[in-house]
Amino acid sequence: MSNQIQPFDFNGIQVRVLTDEHGNPWFLGADVCAILGTATNHIREYLDADEITNIRSTDIAQNGGKAPVFVSESGLYSLVLRSRKPEAREFKRWVTHEVLPSIRRHGAYMTESTLEKAVTEPDFLIRLATQIKQERAEKEKAQAQVERMRLKALFADAVETSKTSILVGDLAKVLKGNGVDIGGTRLFAWLRDNGWLMKTGSSRNMPTQKSMELGLFEIKETTVVHSDGHTTINKTPKVTGKGQTFFVNKFLGHREITQ
Repeated sequence: MSNQIQPFDFNGIQVRVLTDEHGNPWFLGADVCAILGTATNHIREYLDADEITNIRSTDIAQNGGKAPVFVSESGLYSLVLRSRKPEAREFKRWVTHEVLPSIRRHGAYMTESTLEKAVTEPDFLIRLATQIKQERAEKEKAQAQVERMRLKALFADAVETSKTSILVGDLAKVLKGNGVDIGGTRLFAWLRDNGWLMKTGSSRNMPTQKSMELGLFEIKETTVVHSDGHTTINKTPKVTGKGQTFFVNKFLGHREITQ
């Protein structure tokens, strides 16, 4: 979380805000309480644990060596609902209609004074633009990391099922459970169309030579004894552990198979 303060002005009262790496604002509890008439020592009683945090900042005087308390957006709304002051409603509207939209559009609260300063002071404009660029880059980096971790988690779940060979229909269930919109029939069709299973004849739905050489499939043979005494051998393709990880990895970036 950035420890750079953005000071806002609400009817002459300063409201200081920090923005975390995901672009979420955190409001200095003392400033919010001053406007809403709430005792700062009661904040933790009113809010959930994820709505409050302590952050040290060189821009804010420390109280007895303790880091100042900041509240999240949802925490701020909870405090507004508790307030009996008539300014509470106006304050909430100011936050939701001016401060938050501006932060989310620009990465900074663009008041008239800020805009004027940006126009008249080139150095300030450069610093502001650099700050916004850095914050957006950090946000994009964090979002990309979240996506990578999500894909790794999905893949890890699939690997857990890869210890034994499974039927193609069961592989479809694994893919379905990992976010791929597909069933057994469509998976068979996709495997045929993409050269992993044979398309026609008595070998239809049997693994191709390429599949077998890569170790993606194995063939289970079952001997069937008929009532007249003759026997036949049924062949069933099964996806090996290597094949399961191969196909799940192949489909992770494609949530729907249209064939």
